[in-house]
Amino acid sequence: MSPSRAKDFMQCPLLFRLRTVDRLPEPGSLATHKGTLVHAILERLYDLPARDRTREAALDMLPGQWQTHREKHPEVMGLFPDSAAVAPWLDEARTLISAYFHLENPKRLEPAERELFVQTETRDGLLLRGFVDRLDVAPDGAMRVVDYKTGRSPGPRFQEEALFQMRFYALVLWRLRGRAPARLQIVYLKDGRTLTHDPRLPELEATETKLAHIWDEVEDCAAAGEFAPRRSRLCDWCAYQAQCPLFGGTTPELPADGVARLLTARRSPGG
Repeated sequence: MSPSRAKDFMQCPLLFRLRTVDRLPEPGSLATHKGTLVHAILERLYDLPARDRTREAALDMLPGQWQTHREKHPEVMGLFPDSAAVAPWLDEARTLISAYFHLENPKRLEPAERELFVQTETRDGLLLRGFVDRLDVAPDGAMRVVDYKTGRSPGPRFQEEALFQMRFYALVLWRLRGRAPARLQIVYLKDGRTLTHDPRLPELEATETKLAHIWDEVEDCAAAGEFAPRRSRLCDWCAYQAQCPLFGGTTPELPADGVARLLTARRSPGG
């Protein structure tokens, strides 16, 4: 289970099923592609010597990274209303890249890891995995987990939801390395803000318990053969309305092979 899939299930079990069990394709969005492009540039920025990690150097990467992104994701061009819309969209990416330099000084940072794949099992055998944007490690071994977001920072009511992903990563690193991260940091480029949190071990234990409860519900849905939709304000942006009964859609038959694959995420007792 990844933090994204856990969030999907909490939002809507049917959304989780269609993405994870059925693996139905979703049309991309320009916002998603922009996020991928900006993330790639911020990752590669740290390939440069510290003295060369300037705003200008990052912006100079944009044309080449955009070319690479188009070659890897040719469908992105079909999302623009016309060719004239590409330049303003790239200007938005430039603004986000520039904003990063108001939030951190990359010349003073030496990340231990970038785009780090992490994977571990919880105490009850649930497989957890994900990608950490950046992991900083101090000389004394203290870890800071950093995540880049190209959107706006959440209001106070929604900060806990934002921190769920970060606590997930902290839990995985704790189980992997025997030491919990000292700091979790989300960098929001759209409005130039940073959300910082120093986790305590009871929080991470509570996160592990929450994930176990989520997976119990996933297994219950799989056993019943029903992942029910859950209406929310996010339904208006869902790509699966044609498969959702709340919108008059028809849900496809639950694929047995997809369910079998799903259930391998938790090792059976004694397995």
